[in-house]
Amino acid sequence: MHRETAHKLARRTLFGFIVTFVLSRTCVFMIMSQMMPNMYLFMGSGHVHVHHLNYGIFLLAAVCGYSVFRRPVGRAAEITALFYGVAMGLTFDEFGMWLHLGGSYWQRASVDAVIVVAAVFAMVAFMPNLKRFESHHILEFSIALVCLVGFGVVLYIAGTRLGTLMGPTLQTLEAASSP
Repeated sequence: MHRETAHKLARRTLFGFIVTFVLSRTCVFMIMSQMMPNMYLFMGSGHVHVHHLNYGIFLLAAVCGYSVFRRPVGRAAEITALFYGVAMGLTFDEFGMWLHLGGSYWQRASVDAVIVVAAVFAMVAFMPNLKRFESHHILEFSIALVCLVGFGVVLYIAGTRLGTLMGPTLQTLEAASSP
């Protein structure tokens, strides 16, 4: 059986990561706005909410263990890469919560982390082979880097303004949906 290329596996991972992030954010928002039933898992007497980052951590452990001990190739490697992306999406969607050990789900740090992780996956998925890296690739990389830094600045400024405008509404929704 042949080994899949890192580029192809990174594309599978990126796909799983982005779809999981979008779906998890959509579901959380719909639950908080009572547009769909509360599907959160609660432990004990119903006061401990198990956040989906925990599912991501367990899935990461399983995927990494499988990758190390089974060393998948072919279709199994593609499925493993997809599940790795799903696990990373679940975990990094709540990056702000594990970075700050609690707090609101709607922390800016989570979205910022998702953008950075997606950018890294995308660079691995679509960059040229390092052995064939030529001078025009350096120029393209430099332009992409400047664009990424510029986008980060715009994201920070716009995110701060959006947080000021939408933060109270999101906090109200979050408080209303908690048990």
